[in-house]
Amino acid sequence: MENNLINFDEVKEGAQQLRKINLMYESALKEIETKIDIISQEFELLYKYNPIEHIKTRIKSPESIVKKLKKKGLEVTYKNLLNEINDVAGIRIICSFIPDIYRMVEMFEQTPDIKIIQEKDYIKNPKPSGYSSYHLIALVPVSFSQGMTNVKVEIQIRTIAMDFWASLEHKIKYKYDENLPKNISKELIECSKIVNKLDKKMSNLGNTLIEEFDLEQNTNKNNKQIIKLAEKNFTISI
Repeated sequence: MENNLINFDEVKEGAQQLRKINLMYESALKEIETKIDIISQEFELLYKYNPIEHIKTRIKSPESIVKKLKKKGLEVTYKNLLNEINDVAGIRIICSFIPDIYRMVEMFEQTPDIKIIQEKDYIKNPKPSGYSSYHLIALVPVSFSQGMTNVKVEIQIRTIAMDFWASLEHKIKYKYDENLPKNISKELIECSKIVNKLDKKMSNLGNTLIEEFDLEQNTNKNNKQIIKLAEKNFTISI
């Protein structure tokens, strides 16, 4: 039986390089987690509202990486790992409502030290299987003793209902080795439609909360502008 780890050990720098790369991806995830934590605290403080329910992180195992490289018809090398595989490090953000997802996307796009290199909106354009989520591939700067490195991280943003469906689909696919019987595949598609309807209904119920958030956000922006204008025009007379 082929041992996938041996394939990695045969690459020039061997197991030492693998540990180094693993540290690089772990560090990138920590950077993203820190930014998300700051966003959560800022929302709670300013608006008494947090669009994030919870987050999950993961790093692909060497076996999964090898499998994906071979599926792409690529040689198992560190260069291909770094250049061709975008989802070695992944973070999943679970939100309350659909509008929260797009708000999170905007925040990542506006974060100056994170560069978005790829976006896929599977919410407006679900996969044929029924899968819905918003995917970003981001370059995250990580500082090491030898300098700064930009590390690719996959960011998945979805609602609780979308995450429930995706988790169930993953378990079913694993059981059938991804060769799903037609009847099960059809049921999953029907369930995804129900999930979509549920998300829309829940978003409608949460519209008041979201509208209040937007109103407070615009009010805060206007107040800041007024304060800046007042400071600029302020003079002391004797």
